Amino acid sequence: MFTSTDYDKLEQLMSEKPENRTLIQKLLSSQEETISAISHEIRNPLTLVYSTLQFLESRHPEIISDRYWRSMREDIEYMKQLLEELSSLNHSTSLSRSVFSFREFMEHIVLSFASSCMDGPIEFTSFLSPSLPTVCADRTKLKEVFLNILRNAAESIDGSGSIRLEAFVQNHNIAVQIEDSGCGISEEQQSQIFQPFVTYKSNGTGLGLAIVRRVIDAHEGQITVTSTVGKGTVFTILLPI
Repeated sequence: MFTSTDYDKLEQLMSEKPENRTLIQKLLSSQEETISAISHEIRNPLTLVYSTLQFLESRHPEIISDRYWRSMREDIEYMKQLLEELSSLNHSTSLSRSVFSFREFMEHIVLSFASSCMDGPIEFTSFLSPSLPTVCADRTKLKEVFLNILRNAAESIDGSGSIRLEAFVQNHNIAVQIEDSGCGISEEQQSQIFQPFVTYKSNGTGLGLAIVRRVIDAHEGQITVTSTVGKGTVFTILLPI
């Protein structure tokens, strides 16, 4: 599996010679096809196992309370999540662009996340600039990016806290900042969080932020993080207009 740094180096090699670009693109396409085939072959039997578990629970509801049964089901659900995120990572650079209002798009993101915080101890606020333009981008993948970062922000907060999202125009870019008052990320961790399979959460796959980084790169944008342990984190995303 290539890391974000590997992709940066490959992009540099592709820019040096046309023949390099052709060869590396073939290599990347071959890698994606291999990962897709493996994921598909694993997902099919896993789906059958999961269906069998559901059938057994309906026939013998008493087993649901058994801690070994619960542990097995959690392991299978984790495997399903891992395969889904692996598939998302594999296709994160393939964009299906459309033209849409970025402000209206972000309004849906804000309303969706705000509803999830409504009954909890986290205060969520937002500011969307009226001057946000129309963009040509992959709406589905960008939605995954922002919701992923917002969910991570919520999970970083133990008890009460705050999250703020701001979207505005900065020079020739759309800037989106997501700030939380969570546990923060150490300097050492900040240099690794965008690498695949690197996670500091007990139930994380380590693919979420890797997907985020690759989607933003595919849009020719940038993502940066600043954080202080014990105080909070700010993710800043720049998308070219």
